[in-house]
Amino acid sequence: MKEELTVALRMTGVTLVLTGFLYPLAVTGIAQGIWPEQAHGSLVRDRDTVVGSAWIGQAFARPGYFQGRPSAAGAGYDGAASSGSNLGPTASRLIERVRADVARLASENPAAPGPVPLELVTASGSGLDPHVSPDAARWQVPRVAAARGVSAAVVSALVEAHVEPRTLGLLGEPRVNVLALNRHLDRELGRAEGVR
Repeated sequence: MKEELTVALRMTGVTLVLTGFLYPLAVTGIAQGIWPEQAHGSLVRDRDTVVGSAWIGQAFARPGYFQGRPSAAGAGYDGAASSGSNLGPTASRLIERVRADVARLASENPAAPGPVPLELVTASGSGLDPHVSPDAARWQVPRVAAARGVSAAVVSALVEAHVEPRTLGLLGEPRVNVLALNRHLDRELGRAEGVR
């Protein structure tokens, strides 16, 4: 029995060192060597200040900025609390929130073509999705253009420049990173009035 216990403890120690220390260090080292930006969170900087991550959505409330999907993560877009709301399609709380969001978006975007895109009122599974579809971005163009005092054609061109294709030409759908688009708007047209 003593010999078996000694072997089991040695095996536990070796496994702990291999899988708990050496493997994570090797993977981290390889990731930082090959993809340093991604390994450090794909942080987006404005000079020396971190303004976000390319992989985590943010709330933009001002009319001169494009808005992303709503978030159910923590208090909203909380990277440490990635989650959905876990509310089913018949949950009254979800129905009320979606109705309120549809009414708000329709009133904020009176010149938008057609109904409010579904993704602008439904959260992603993680609650952190930084992207919207090209159609959801195009739907917001009249509001953003009016708020910034420029033609819709100028804003539309910026949207089209930010459409990312399917990954490897096959995976996912075309998408627009809302943070990247809003930062480009600020660079090209100046910051919108007020705080984001």
